Amino acid sequence: MIAYSKQSIQKDDIEAIVEALNGEFLTQGPKTLEFEKALSSYLDRKFVVTFNSATSALHGAYVAGGLKANDEIITSAITFAAT
Repeated sequence: MIAYSKQSIQKDDIEAIVEALNGEFLTQGPKTLEFEKALSSYLDRKFVVTFNSATSALHGAYVAGGLKANDEIITSAITFAAT
């Protein structure tokens, strides 16, 4: 089998996940806000919003872009169904 990608998972990544799993919030909560603030700073952007999946992010992008039902979107033929 050919690997799709190669992950680079460090010890501190695993520790952060364990900390989140042991915390009060499994989703959303203070870790999400902390990540969004760090990403905002790194990207030098005033606002950053994270999503739980690429499908949700695409939906958010479509809404933000003002797309409506029956609008046409042209994309690559090599893509995921959510596109």
